[in-house]
Amino acid sequence: MPVTKAVIPAAGLGTRFLPATKAVPKEMLPVVDRPAIEYVVEEASRVGLRDVLLVTSRTKKAIEDHFDREADIEAALERKGDETRLRRVRASAELAEVHSVRQPSPRGLGHAILCAAAHVGDEPFAVLLGDDLIDERDPLLAEMLAVQARFGGSVIALMEVPREQVSMYGVATVESVPTGPDDRYGIVRILDLVEKPPVAEAPSNLAIIGRYVLAPEIFEVLRRTEPGRGGEIQITDALRTLALNAVAGGTDAQPVHGVVFTGRRYDTGDRIDYLKAVIRLACERADLGPDLYPWLEEYVAAGGPKGNLS
Repeated sequence: MPVTKAVIPAAGLGTRFLPATKAVPKEMLPVVDRPAIEYVVEEASRVGLRDVLLVTSRTKKAIEDHFDREADIEAALERKGDETRLRRVRASAELAEVHSVRQPSPRGLGHAILCAAAHVGDEPFAVLLGDDLIDERDPLLAEMLAVQARFGGSVIALMEVPREQVSMYGVATVESVPTGPDDRYGIVRILDLVEKPPVAEAPSNLAIIGRYVLAPEIFEVLRRTEPGRGGEIQITDALRTLALNAVAGGTDAQPVHGVVFTGRRYDTGDRIDYLKAVIRLACERADLGPDLYPWLEEYVAAGGPKGNLS
């Protein structure tokens, strides 16, 4: 069954960005001149996933509003003849058919995904986390959909991280799968998973990043999954159940595969990495880079904050 739906969990409290996120959802913080979550919806739409479900909370109405039409602003821009800004304002409402459901309490990523069960139904679906922005030039999600179409089951995105950082991620035990001439990235079979292991106990440095293509069987597994690390229902634990069952050759076993991503990923969940993402993306913009990058070079050459450059 082809994948047609995307789920974007967006119910987190955003405590790392307080006080900016006291009244503004972290997903609405601008990355250059668009909110972070717009990049994510655009990524889903680009591969044909135009049925998008936002899993939000009571305080996240601004996210839903962003993907709706805003008649007053559009009318004002039309009167001014500002076609450029008018196109930008309308773009978010035209990306996809955006729906929303509320997660009543913050019980973990696994629980947020479970909140999407009624909307998704009995078909595979994609999950995109808003903290991970994938450069539009790198077709990670398209590759994951191709792997899911080939093998069935579920597919997760993996990326090599420095060994000292493995305790921040879910980490995979894998075996290689032969790749074909059209495969952009490496493909592995998942043998086991562990959520945020101590560095000394991590089975590898292959970390799960925020892209998943999940079989609908994940919902029943999530319903049986007990709270894990942090007292939350972890999607890593549910995927581990599926992977171990597949390795054991269980009845109706659903395989779990990984795509080892080697492209450009922008982490907006951390303040420093968020700032790096804004600078990198702005420098690469044709309308901003020619002015920003020379200033940045001059700023660094003058000693940065230790210099006297105004």
